[in-house]
Amino acid sequence: MITQMMVQPSSWVAAGIKITKVRELHLFKFTDELQLRLNELNQHQKAEKLTLDEEAELAGILELDRIFTLLNAKVIADS
Repeated sequence: MITQMMVQPSSWVAAGIKITKVRELHLFKFTDELQLRLNELNQHQKAEKLTLDEEAELAGILELDRIFTLLNAKVIADS
């Protein structure tokens, strides 16, 4: 197992999450601001210019993205 520093995904619950209605289903999505930040961090990673704090932030956002993917898949499967 690899230990990794990560910003807690729950830190974005208040300001980084929205619920969007898609084809009569309510799905979890990132706010535009959080999506832009994710894109920015991904660009820094590709350019190999991430700081340690940015690595931790990116890890937290990606974990939240995995959680949303699983939750949204469950919502879709149960519909």
